[in-house]
Amino acid sequence: MAETNTVQHPILWIHGEALGPANPVLLAHPDRPAVFVFDDELINGAGLSLKRLGFLYECLLELPVTLRRGAVAAEVLGFARRHQADGVVTSAAVDPRFVAICAAISAELPLVVLPLEPFVALEAGDLKRFSRYWRRAEPLVWDQFSPPEPGPNS
Repeated sequence: MAETNTVQHPILWIHGEALGPANPVLLAHPDRPAVFVFDDELINGAGLSLKRLGFLYECLLELPVTLRRGAVAAEVLGFARRHQADGVVTSAAVDPRFVAICAAISAELPLVVLPLEPFVALEAGDLKRFSRYWRRAEPLVWDQFSPPEPGPNS
């Protein structure tokens, strides 16, 4: 992976693990073109539901991104060529396919992977499906927003 300062005119690769406006990639480079690729391999292989695809699409409508569909690395590299980019900036992901996609991109262009601030801190485990993740994360999320316990002087 490349150092952040070696890439002066990158494109931004936004993926499904960082779809909010607080994405560090969008915050670090608000003036650069960004792309999200609906991954044909994931859609066809994992059988993503229309509900999940709709959710992704609705999240993306709130972000300054160009939408593409196809093989992720090829689409990201094509987008970079069209924008005459000297590299690609993305955020970290836990998707097992992320490493292979990054390798394909970095074979042609420098790739910078920015760390993500975790939504909640979870220990490693089998979190391949959102429902598994959410069962473990939800109690921790609500703990962050629950009012403090009343003290003896309350």
